[in-house]
Amino acid sequence: MTLYQFGQAVCRLYLNALFKVRIYGKENIPDKGAVLLCANHISNNDPPLLGAYIKRPVRYMAKKELFKVPVLKTLLRKLGAFPVNRAGGDKQSLRTSLDILKSGDMVGIFPEGTRSKTGEIGKGLSGAGFFALKSTAHVVPCAIIGPYKMRGRVTLVYGKPISMEEHRANRTSAKEVTEIIMDEIQKLKDQYQDLS
Repeated sequence: MTLYQFGQAVCRLYLNALFKVRIYGKENIPDKGAVLLCANHISNNDPPLLGAYIKRPVRYMAKKELFKVPVLKTLLRKLGAFPVNRAGGDKQSLRTSLDILKSGDMVGIFPEGTRSKTGEIGKGLSGAGFFALKSTAHVVPCAIIGPYKMRGRVTLVYGKPISMEEHRANRTSAKEVTEIIMDEIQKLKDQYQDLS
């Protein structure tokens, strides 16, 4: 068992102890090749939820402040996280994300850039569209339906990959592609809301 797999097991134990977790659509994640998981963001529990129940490892950006704690820095890096300056203009984290996708691995991002205080899906930043257009990754929309309440139900839905070929060929803007991704996340949420 790798450290990442051990981390997944710990996350599953934690999430299952606190919440009634329901996962749908794992079959929509391609077995190989680059994947960009795009999810709405409602809690600090979202990153472990997004990656705990699937086979393939997910890499995440994590705020750079977390990497200032020596033990945490080492652990985060071993679990596949990499730092991002949330103040903006962090070209290194953009390059790292694209390099991960180019190597055929999976990156998880939250296009809204911050947690929703109401649980409603907000506007996405253009970063999701940028990664979708600048890579050949499969773009998988994911809806997280909460709220995270003790022993309450939390639902995660992995949607079918969104075809990007036409958008890449037509030079659709990153902002427009992000809007398409966010629309798909909203549709998943609306479709599965009653099951949560």
